[in-house]
Amino acid sequence: MAALDVEALRAALGSYAAVDVVDSTGSTNADLVAVADSAADRTVLLAEQQTAGRGRRARDWVSPPASGIYLSVLLRPAGVPVARYGSLALVAGVALIRTARHLGVIASLKWPNDLLAGAEPAKCAGVLAEVSGQAVVLGIGLNVAPLPADVPVGPGGLAATSLTQEGSTADRTEVAIALLRAFDEAERSWRGAQGDLVTSGLLAEYRASCATLGQRVRVELPDGTSLQALATDIDGDGRLVVDVGGTARTLSAGDVVHVRPGA
Repeated sequence: MAALDVEALRAALGSYAAVDVVDSTGSTNADLVAVADSAADRTVLLAEQQTAGRGRRARDWVSPPASGIYLSVLLRPAGVPVARYGSLALVAGVALIRTARHLGVIASLKWPNDLLAGAEPAKCAGVLAEVSGQAVVLGIGLNVAPLPADVPVGPGGLAATSLTQEGSTADRTEVAIALLRAFDEAERSWRGAQGDLVTSGLLAEYRASCATLGQRVRVELPDGTSLQALATDIDGDGRLVVDVGGTARTLSAGDVVHVRPGA
C-alpha cells in the first residue's frame, strides 16, 4: 500500500496539536511515553512500521511495513480524574466502530478493546492505553491491507483480518483520517463529561456494539487463572460484569475468549 501522506493528515486533522509520521520505530506508544513530560496534549505519532509493537499483556503486535495504521495519541485530559484514564480504551473502541462502519465494514467490539470484523468475526484492531503521570498514551493498531497467511492467531484461536479483506477500498491515509476524526469526536465527549462514560453517552454506544455481551466467555485473568462465565453487562467504569454460577463478578482486566456453543 502507498505511504501515509503526512501533509494530507495534517491538513485534515487540525484539531490535534501535532501529527507526525516516522518510517520505522520500535513502538509509537513507547516513543510518546518517553516524552510524556513535555509533549503537548493531543500529540499524534504514526509509524509506517513498528519493529517492537506491543499489545495487551506485553504481547507482540505484528506491524508489517505500510500495511496497517500504527498510531499513538498522547493526551492530557485536564479535569478528568486519573482513575478514569483507563476507560479511554473503550472510547477508542467506539472510534474504531464508527470508522469501520464509515468504511462499510461489518464490525463489533470484544471487551475491552478489540475490533472484530467480518461475517465470521476476526480481530482487525487492538488498543493499548498507558498512563504516565498526568498524561495517558493511547495506542491503536488497525489492520488495513490483506494480511500474510502466517500471522499468529490470538487467545482462543481468534483469527486476524483486515479492512481490505472485509471489503474496504480506502487507502491508509483515508483510514487514518477517518479514525483520528472519530477518536477526536469521541474523546471530546469523554473529556467534556470528565471521563464519565455514562454521561458522555459513550457507554451506551459501546454496549450496543459489544459482541461480548450475552456470550458464554472464558476470561484469562492477569494472575494466570481463568474463569467460565456469562457476560451480562459493562458498568459505568467500563468493567465487564459476568455471571459465574449465579454470582455476579466485576472484572477490570482480562483476556476474553468467546466460547462457541458446544465447545
